[in-house]
Amino acid sequence: MDWEFQFLNWIQDNLRGGFMDTLMPLITKFGDGGVFWIIVTLLLFIPKRTRKYAHVSAFALLFGVICGNLILKNVIARPRPFWLENGNPLARLSDQLTNIPAGRQTLTLLVKAPHDYSFPSGHTQASFAAATSICMWSRKWGIPALVLAALVAFSRMYLYVHYPTDILAGMICGIVYAFIAAAICTRLFRNKPWDGCKAAPARKH
Repeated sequence: MDWEFQFLNWIQDNLRGGFMDTLMPLITKFGDGGVFWIIVTLLLFIPKRTRKYAHVSAFALLFGVICGNLILKNVIARPRPFWLENGNPLARLSDQLTNIPAGRQTLTLLVKAPHDYSFPSGHTQASFAAATSICMWSRKWGIPALVLAALVAFSRMYLYVHYPTDILAGMICGIVYAFIAAAICTRLFRNKPWDGCKAAPARKH
């Protein structure tokens, strides 16, 4: 865990401040509660040709809530990096920061302190689940979605609410959930005339 604190502290010591302190809290809102990605998913239900991928995204987001937020977070129960003690969210990090700049003794969180556990990152997981689903439909829209997902992931480290391995796990889980959801949806809706869903062969009588 030491290298993870060192990485987070490097971000604080070298990147934090000014415009970034305004931008990162805004970027992270794209992952808050998965609301943005849920809205995108609902919009994908409107055109007939994107409905399969709307289902993929919806299933992937659902897997994230169940497997990531409800199961993994509570089973692993990893404290947030800004917690000094498990279950006690505090912002004072003077005994953990390395190379503290002159005059800085505490770290002020730029967002409301999360009270759930840290592993995996729910923001990252939801963002990559939906963005991967979109990328399966269209690279034109999928690549910008993945870029936004990556920015959301980075914002969680910038804001000191997640460790790098929380972010990595969230990325992997989100992508895996999307591919599992795609396999399920392709099988469930193989008789639907949607783009990407092949009709089942007719039975011979």
